[in-house]
Amino acid sequence: MSKPIGVIVLAAGQGSRFRQVAGDEKDKLLADCTGRDGAVRSVIEHVLVNLPTELDRRVLVTTADRPQVIRMAKAYGCEIALVESTGMGDSIAAGVATCAQLNGWLMVLGDMPFILPSSIEQVTAQVMDDCISVPVQEGDYGHPVGFGRDFGPGLMALSGDRGAKALFAQGRVVEVAVDDPGVLWDVDVPEKLVFK
Repeated sequence: MSKPIGVIVLAAGQGSRFRQVAGDEKDKLLADCTGRDGAVRSVIEHVLVNLPTELDRRVLVTTADRPQVIRMAKAYGCEIALVESTGMGDSIAAGVATCAQLNGWLMVLGDMPFILPSSIEQVTAQVMDDCISVPVQEGDYGHPVGFGRDFGPGLMALSGDRGAKALFAQGRVVEVAVDDPGVLWDVDVPEKLVFK
């Protein structure tokens, strides 16, 4: 029997660095990019397509002013958690609170469209109650990051712009070696829409 683990897609950030280059009206989550499968989709759709099908509890955390992102997420079976703050800590807390009864949570960043599904599966397979699983590409920690159920209270207590990095000191970290530069590749500026 598989343990129920939820996916929390963090998609509330406003992408200010991207907007500085592309223009204030440009939402990076809706920008087109060619995925590693060769298909052209929006950044957020690539993220949603790459999620393993066996993770059926999916929550996308975003702000109410992103109706296209919300529609896309619902089309891919996500529940929506709306936040007013764009801080990473607030988003993580809201996402975990939506499905707090699960055995673990996989934090997926909405602006990382080039992660291989196999890397997500490897990280998910290492989620255990008392540990944090993180992909490692050539010595660097990447995303997504999996948290076991013991970290639920700590995740729900996060707030503001601070993410979950402080929780790494409170438990066992399982490093999952991957051969996937996509785990380090976020779309923070328009040039990063092209994966090299």
